[in-house]
Amino acid sequence: MGLTNHSVGIKAVDSGLVIKKRTPADRVVALAGNPNVGKSTVFNNLTGMNQHTGNWPGKTVTNAQGYCETKNQTYVMVDIPGTYSLMAHSAEEEVARNFICFGKPDAVVVVCDATCLERNLNLVLQTIEIYPRVVVCANLMDEAKRKKIRLNLPLLSKRLGVPVVGTTARKKKTLAQLMEALDSVVTDRKPQSPYLVQYPTCIEHAISLLEPVVKEKSGGKLDSRWLSLKLLDQDESLIREINSYLGEDFLRDKELQAVIQHGKDKLAQYGVTGEDQLKDLIVSALVHSAQSLCQGVAVYADRQYAKADRRLDKILTSKATGYPVMLALLAGVLWLTIAGANYPSQLLADGLFWVQDRLTEFFLYINAPAWLHGALVLGVYRVLAWVVSVMLPPMAIFFPLFTLLEDAGYLPRVAYNLDQPFKRCHACGKQALCMCMGFGCNAAGIIGCRIIDSPRERLLAILTNNFVPCNGRFPTLIAIITMFFVGTVGGAGSSLLSALLLTAVIVLGVLITFVVTKLLSKTLLRGMPSSFTLELPPYRKPQIGKVLVRSIFDRTLFVLGRAAVVAAPAGLAIWLMANISVNGVSILNHCASFLDPFARLMGLDGVILMAFILGCPANEIVIPIIIMTYLAQGSILELDSLTQMKTLFVENGWTWITAMSTMLFSLNHWPCSTTLLTIRKETGSWKWTALAAVIPTVIGIVICIAFTAVARLFVSC
Repeated sequence: MGLTNHSVGIKAVDSGLVIKKRTPADRVVALAGNPNVGKSTVFNNLTGMNQHTGNWPGKTVTNAQGYCETKNQTYVMVDIPGTYSLMAHSAEEEVARNFICFGKPDAVVVVCDATCLERNLNLVLQTIEIYPRVVVCANLMDEAKRKKIRLNLPLLSKRLGVPVVGTTARKKKTLAQLMEALDSVVTDRKPQSPYLVQYPTCIEHAISLLEPVVKEKSGGKLDSRWLSLKLLDQDESLIREINSYLGEDFLRDKELQAVIQHGKDKLAQYGVTGEDQLKDLIVSALVHSAQSLCQGVAVYADRQYAKADRRLDKILTSKATGYPVMLALLAGVLWLTIAGANYPSQLLADGLFWVQDRLTEFFLYINAPAWLHGALVLGVYRVLAWVVSVMLPPMAIFFPLFTLLEDAGYLPRVAYNLDQPFKRCHACGKQALCMCMGFGCNAAGIIGCRIIDSPRERLLAILTNNFVPCNGRFPTLIAIITMFFVGTVGGAGSSLLSALLLTAVIVLGVLITFVVTKLLSKTLLRGMPSSFTLELPPYRKPQIGKVLVRSIFDRTLFVLGRAAVVAAPAGLAIWLMANISVNGVSILNHCASFLDPFARLMGLDGVILMAFILGCPANEIVIPIIIMTYLAQGSILELDSLTQMKTLFVENGWTWITAMSTMLFSLNHWPCSTTLLTIRKETGSWKWTALAAVIPTVIGIVICIAFTAVARLFVSC
């Protein structure tokens, strides 16, 4: 787990961000803390890295690192996963524990929430048991001030025996004192002895029996008191790490085995015979120590400081109002996205297609062959122009709105509301957070599944994430809803009705997610749901400036760039299929004719089904491929209005049944190529990747066939 001399980090300098390698003089500092205490914000502002900081637990699931420096030292700051305890119960808690225990950091900064220091001290106390060079960062001091909480941090520092520094990480200047404390800790040759938790007499006696032997056998590589306690506790995952760090010969030592058994016998004399009993006594001692240390440290001017939050939670998390509010907020976000994206999308399209005209003029000027102009301009560039003009405006609106809800602390409430439905499906409530991320991009939702501890439940979330329509499918859904179910007149009323119908489609996708999750958990991925601890963070005023920057650069441009990478070769392939003919008919039309009989069973036609297949690299190009094929133009194009588009579709046999079947198949079909590659990377298996494509496709086909049969029967009656 240690960092090597070849580790790459980022150092913040006036001229920007530069890549550098770690040198032997650099001090490695682990940045630890509970989820949602602003740890990643501390990391970002110290190192200059733009690590994503969301206001819900579990965002950091791997070790991120960056460089920062003071006048005296250069530091490698390692942002380890958020954890409530070093008695690990999840994959990310194991990563955090292992780095602190075995990563040999020069110091550990434990970031705490200043509004609830007592609860956060649990992690501080466990950390200083392992390693004495600790700095406690009491973050969110602005929140404490707002809630009228006065903190005597010097008193807490004196009691803990380690520096305690107050910060407001969003304000970089408040971090200067933290770095001063860090300098003093890493350069102090003889660090003062920190506070040690006093356990019940039975545990202290057992530790005293083990400690001399453990100290001798371990060679002082780990704190002997802490190691003695953990050898009595016998946590399987920790024992494996100790084996790896100290060698299996350490635990095979007969003298050590004998003394461990002697310690367990001593515990048994006091009636402590089970591992759960021992853990309970350890946790109880930690809690009582935290209470004792915080006595007189925090003074509350108003004990009802969280009253407003609790009142709001009664509305947002109650059974009666929680779900209606969720649906209303979703509809509101979608309405703002639809209403706000139309005009900029048109402007962007006009600008990009103006560039296309200039490119055409350039190709004519240099007398380029027609096939080269067609392939590069009408194929590659035109598809890219369509993807950018269709994707960028909605994402530039949707992602900031979504991030504002996240930053304000609402998304954990969504997970809380959906925890019970997911538990009934034998899944994890954290899946709700991954599902929410899928609204923007299913690939991002798949990556977000890392926050789920259980491998089985993580697979459930990955296999069902595609049932939530991503931003790339919104244009198809919105266009069809507007043309066939709302009308093309426009206006605020039309946008609102489109948003409500789109919300209904999304709710259908969520319901299908529940059904498929339940079926998978009863068949292929059997098992009971794991425990899920979710801390509801306080509501906070979103940092609008940072939200805009983060959502545009971290999400919008990232997703757009990834879509463009796969859309460019797709544009070339589509152009070739549309322009290479066999017996006077393009390959594209041949394929569409071949698919037509089966597509008709689904309420579609061969052109629509072929468009979905060719749209695998980017869902945004499904509609333009349909238009291109109907008009046999040989290149992707855009009609001037939805009215013209509807006329074209109706002339080619579309009815309300076709429109509804297309929407249902858009909701339920294979993931885009970017998402499939992400699934392969996250699962490490082509089998699960193939299954993630097959499951929604089969369900989509079945739903479309069933709907078409019922709808045609209804029409005939």
